[in-house]
Amino acid sequence: MSPEAAQTLTIQALGWLVGNDELLPVFLGSTGTSVENLKAGIEDPSLLMSVLDFILMEDQWVIDFCDAVGFDPHKLHAVRSALPGAETLHWT
Repeated sequence: MSPEAAQTLTIQALGWLVGNDELLPVFLGSTGTSVENLKAGIEDPSLLMSVLDFILMEDQWVIDFCDAVGFDPHKLHAVRSALPGAETLHWT
């Protein structure tokens, strides 16, 4: 997957999250960001990675998002890996 395609899908993830009345407050509370910051940061790679990381925390969220946009949930981790800056991620 190209970085551009990954960014496009992650922007869709942001839109899905903003439209989810149950998850949006959880995301906002856990990240300390605001709706205004989400709107302003739509092209910010670190914000987009945080959205995708948040969705990837729960299998049902992955399934719900992927069902909404018609994407294979088994490939969502590949999207995360294709985002600019993902190569600097350390899981330690």
